[in-house]
Amino acid sequence: LLVVALLGGIAAAGNREPSPGPEAPRPLLWKVSDANNSVYLLGSFHVLKASDYPLSAEVDTAFADAERLVFEVTPAELSDPGVAARTIAVARFDDGRTLGSVLPAQARDAFATQLAARGASMAQLEPFEPWFVNLTLVVGLSQSLGFSGEHGLDRHLMQKAATARKPTGGLETLESQIHVLDSTPMDEQLAGLVEMIERPARMGTMLSDLHTAWRQGDAARLDALTRVEMQNKSPRTYRMLNTDRNRAWLPQIGRMLSDSTRDDTLVVVGAMHLLGPDGLVELLRNQGLRVERVCSACSSDSDA
Repeated sequence: LLVVALLGGIAAAGNREPSPGPEAPRPLLWKVSDANNSVYLLGSFHVLKASDYPLSAEVDTAFADAERLVFEVTPAELSDPGVAARTIAVARFDDGRTLGSVLPAQARDAFATQLAARGASMAQLEPFEPWFVNLTLVVGLSQSLGFSGEHGLDRHLMQKAATARKPTGGLETLESQIHVLDSTPMDEQLAGLVEMIERPARMGTMLSDLHTAWRQGDAARLDALTRVEMQNKSPRTYRMLNTDRNRAWLPQIGRMLSDSTRDDTLVVVGAMHLLGPDGLVELLRNQGLRVERVCSACSSDSDA
C-alpha cells in the first residue's frame, strides 16, 4: 500500500492487463486561478506504458500555456547517478536487525520460498528495511508487465520540457522523499510487505484497477483505491506521505500565483496528492481561489 501511493500501482507476474484503447487518457487536471495568472495541477501515474500516449489535447494545451513546470523533485535530481547508492545506504538497517528478524515467521518462510522460485534468496534482502524491499519488488513486477518509470507521466513531461527549453523546478528534494520513506512506522512497513507476500494475486488486480481509473480520469474511484484505503490501513504513513507533504507544498503553490502577474505554471505530482479533503485541490479551493476541473470528457461524478 505504501508503494501504491508512490508508484500508482503494483502487479503480480502473469496477471496481464488488457491493452488500453486508442482514446487518450482523460486528464486529472485542474486549473487554479487568481486575478493575474494560473497554476495547472496535473495528477501523475508514475509508471505507464508506451500505449498510454499520446496525452489529451487538454494536457497539451496546459503544457503550452505554462511558462514553467514544477515536479515533486527536479529532473536534475532524478538524473543524478548517485541516487541509487544514497537510497540503498539509507534503506539498510542500522540497529543490528535484519529483514528476517522483523518479518513474522510465516511470512518470512513464504517469502523465502517465493524468492527461491525466482532464483533469489532472503540473504540478498536481509540488510534492508521493509519499505525498500517492497519498493524493489514492485519495480521489478511492474516492469515485467510492461510498465516503466521511463514512460511515467512525470518523466514524459520532464523530457518534453527539456525539448521545449522550459524551466523546471521541484517541490521538495529527493533526499527528503527518501527520509520520509525511511521514517515511516515499522509496523506499517511490515503490514504492506506481508500483504504483498500473502496476497500476490491481489496486486495485479490493484494495478489494473488503478491504471483504468487513472486513464478514465475517475477521481472518485482513484481516491477510493489509493487515498481512502491508505488512510484506513496505514494512517501514520498516510499522514507522512500525503497530508504533511501536501501542506508543505501548499504555500509554494500559493507563491506561484502571488509572485507573478502573468506567468503560468504546470505542477505535476502523484495523483493521490490532488484528491480528497486534504488534497491540494480542496486545500487551494478552501483558500478562496478559483479551482476548476479541466476535462471535457469526464463525467461530473468523477470530479473532485
